[in-house]
Formats: sequence, structure tokens, C-alpha cells
Amino acid sequence: MTTVAVNLSGVVETPTMPGSPYLIDADGRPYVPVGDSGVVLGVHVGDGVFDVDGDHVAPGVTLAHADQAARHALTAFACFGNRAVVRGGAAAGAEGFVLGKRGEEGRVIVVFPDDVLARLVPGDPIMVRGSGQGASIAGVVLMNADPGALSLLPLTIGDGSVSAVVRAVLPSSYAGNGIGRPAQMWDIDLQLTPATDPGLRLGDLVAVDDLDVRHNAGYRRGYRTIGLIVHGGSPLPGHGPGLMPILCAPAENLPVTIAVDALPMLRPDHLNSRP
Repeated sequence: MTTVAVNLSGVVETPTMPGSPYLIDADGRPYVPVGDSGVVLGVHVGDGVFDVDGDHVAPGVTLAHADQAARHALTAFACFGNRAVVRGGAAAGAEGFVLGKRGEEGRVIVVFPDDVLARLVPGDPIMVRGSGQGASIAGVVLMNADPGALSLLPLTIGDGSVSAVVRAVLPSSYAGNGIGRPAQMWDIDLQLTPATDPGLRLGDLVAVDDLDVRHNAGYRRGYRTIGLIVHGGSPLPGHGPGLMPILCAPAENLPVTIAVDALPMLRPDHLNSRP
């Protein structure tokens, strides 16, 4: 199947908050949610999800749009591996790649080299070449990923199945914020803490058993969802490292091998060297 490509418009988001800066963590303590959006410096694909003290920290930049309907479309159509180009400001012409997306009002996470991030500011326009939604693999539902970028991930596409190397397999009881939402526009937060973290890194693949995200994400016995870790942990109850679903099928169609001690499954140079 040949997917349709569309040029999408977004702007680098600026962090916002209400009059009080505090959120309340799972133990009732207030904290300031640092790194939740905008241009994030010093965090990279391959870093651990709890390496920094922040809230939903994603590497690179998050994109938004002033028109909410356009923002929803940007989030829905952008896919892992899509090319992004800065179209204005001090970093005009620089290229990056979509890592993933987040829910709430909709955010697209784009990875750029450090020297580009240093020149980006909130409001800079960025074009995303959206492509991937609607692609199919026999026996498995594919979403949120450019088929041309699947070779960057430890996946083997077979006849009616996809084998994957994952960092961990978790039960659906770990699925938090994002349940009940359309997986083409939301990630799913995994309710993990530093004490229960199985060693997840940004860019890892993780499998969640008994989770069906083909439509609105929810429990379904015997199904398996495999997703990409796109943002770090959060002290907020019901939240945690963000899993953007990319594959979903009955578990027998998605066999996995667990690689606890493997090197980072995805690195910035993987994305930046893609033609």
C-alpha cells in the first residue's frame, strides 16, 4: 500500500501554566512540571526515562498549532520517522525527524541535533511531511509509523506476523493516561516509577499485553500492543513514560524477545542518517 503524504504546519510550542506553578505527585507533594513542552535541551533519544528530574520530558521540541482542529490533524497525521524542516527563524532550513506524539490537546515530538535546538525558539514554524497512517501489514495493525522508518527499529516483518525485540513486556494494568483515547492521536502513559522502571530508554520498544489500541485504547485479553517510548516519566498519578503505539494484534501475531541489557534501541544518529 502506498500511503498519502501531506505537508503539515506546526510551531515550536512554548511552555504554559496557570497562575500556580504546582502539580501534586502521587504522594501528595507539590512539584513544578519542568520540561513538559517547548524546546528541551540536553535530553536525547537513548537516555533513560528517569535520567532527569522532570515531567513528561521529551527530547527535542514539541510542536503545536494555534487552531485546535489543525493541531488535532497535525498530531493524527504525523508519524514516527517523518521528516521535519524548520521554515523560519535562526535555524531555518535545518532538518529533523518525528519521534512521536502526545495527547491532551495534541503535541508532536521532533528530534533535532543539539546545535539546531540551541537556535530554535518558541514560535518558530516547522513543516512536517506527514506519511504513514493508513499503511498496513498482514495480520498486524500498523499505526503512527512511516513504513520507511520501520527498518530503524528491531522488527522483523514476516508472513502475517511481526517479531520484535523489546525492552520489557508489561501487563495492561500499567496503562494509565491515554486509555479510552484514539491511539492515532494519543500516547499511553505507563504507570512506572524509578523503583518499578525495567530500564526503559527514550526510543525503546515496549510490549503491553492485553491492550488493544486498534480503535480507542482499552483492555482486550489476548491482544498485544507494541509501542515506542517517546517521553520520560512523571510524578503525576496515572502518568509516566509515554508509549506511542505502533503495532497491535493478537499476541501470537506479535512474538517478542526481551532484551533487558541491550544498547539503546534507537539513537539520534539513526534518525539523522535516514535518507
